[in-house]
Parts: sequence; C-alpha cells; structure tokens
Amino acid sequence: MPRTARQPSKSKIYHIMFRGNELKNIFFDVEDRLKFLQLLDEKALDENFTVYAYCLMDNHVHILLYGEHENLSRLVKRINTSYVYYFNKKQSRVGHLFHDRFKSQPVETDAYLLAVVRYIHNNPVKAGMVADPLDYRWSSYRSYADYPRISYSCLDPLYILKMFSENISEAKKLFLNFSKQQEEKNLKIIDIDENEMRSKDIIGEAAAKSFVDKYLQMKGIQYDCLRENRYKSIRNELISELRKKSNLSIRQIASLFGVSRGVVSRIRKV
Repeated sequence: MPRTARQPSKSKIYHIMFRGNELKNIFFDVEDRLKFLQLLDEKALDENFTVYAYCLMDNHVHILLYGEHENLSRLVKRINTSYVYYFNKKQSRVGHLFHDRFKSQPVETDAYLLAVVRYIHNNPVKAGMVADPLDYRWSSYRSYADYPRISYSCLDPLYILKMFSENISEAKKLFLNFSKQQEEKNLKIIDIDENEMRSKDIIGEAAAKSFVDKYLQMKGIQYDCLRENRYKSIRNELISELRKKSNLSIRQIASLFGVSRGVVSRIRKV
C-alpha cells in the first residue's frame, strides 16, 4: 500500500514525532540526550529550521518547528542518521533504532499552536515522571521560563511568548499559567499510540527482573543456574521473551543475564 504524502503546512509550522523501534528506549543516559539535542541544534540551523518546542522522552521525541516543507524529511533523516550511528557504536549494536517513518502534523492556527506547545511540554507530567514541567530537564520548557537565556541556538521561545504579551516578563507569567491549564478535550495531537504502548507488557529493568524471577520460580530453577550450560535453552527462551515483550535494549538484557550483547543479538524473538 503506497504511503500517504505528507501534508504541507501553510504556516510552515510542523509538529513532528519519532519513536524507538518496537517502542524501545532511544535514550539511556545524559550523554545520549545531550548528543541528540546537539544534533538537533546543528542540523536545524543547517536546514534553516527554527524550533519552538521539544521534549525528549525515553522512547520518543516531540519537536515543534518552523521551516520549508521540502526540507522537513531531510532534516529528520540527517538527525536520525547521525544519532543512530552514535547510538549503535556506543551500544555495540547494529540495525534500525527508530520506527519506520516519523509522524508529522501541520500547525496552522494560533490556538492549535499554543495547544501543541503545552502538550509537548506536559508530556513528562502526563507520563508521571515529574509533577511540574519545570522539573524536567529534557524539554524546552525551562528556556521559556528563563528567557532570554536559551539552551540552543535553534530554539526561539520569543515567538510563542509574544503571543501572550509584548512585555516579556508578563508574557512569561501568562505562558506558565497557560501551561498549567487543562488540555482541551478531543484535541487531536500526534503521540505514541496508546494501544501499541499497552502491547509492551514489560516496561523497565525492575519489571523485567520480576518477570524472570517469576518464570524461574515456576520452573523451580535458581537464578544463578542460568549460567550453567544445561539451562542455556531456558536462558535463551527468557531472552527471546524479553526482546519481544519488553522495552529493554540489547545492552540491558545482556546485563540482566550476564552475557554479551552478541549473544542477545543472535537470539530471535519468539
């Protein structure tokens, strides 16, 4: 079935989102997030895009930006190619990191633009990671609160702030108040598919360890026994299950079982 062409935005403003393949994490530490933001800043400036808002979650990214439609796919491709090269080298892995095609949505009214900015900045709150978007380091929200100090050259909070007031101090107060208001019902904003999110039964290392412990208890096997050659098939079965059902990386699964990343990579999902 042919892909649907991306819809150009009359305003040249787009909300884009891309996520990890199979909803697996694309960021594991501070270094990963800083690398991605450095690439976003560098490539956005190269392609003449202005970023109005961004948020880096563990397994997906939201970016709101302004630029020419014909350059949008090239921008995302350049960011992703560079980040995947960095990530795969660091994690000693090969293959795709991001899921297929990035999502994009034209933003063509002021009301919708402000709603998308609020939605992006409140992603970590919605996910239960923080109580206030100011507490989350990996979004552009702090650059709004701290303006004129901004994190990256490609970022322009002023455009949005001036929609509230020409007086910047007043604009920041109004913006922060607006950000705390409830989202409008039935507002269609691109994000992770909730049904797909629920399809991942095991989220995080603690849940994975619990899954392994319950499985071994049912089999009457001690955890340390997995290192023995006679239990290799059971270990491999567990690895296969975690590759299919969890959001853990190959590195995390390898660490859980005390094996190399190569061993995990060679075991197919059931």
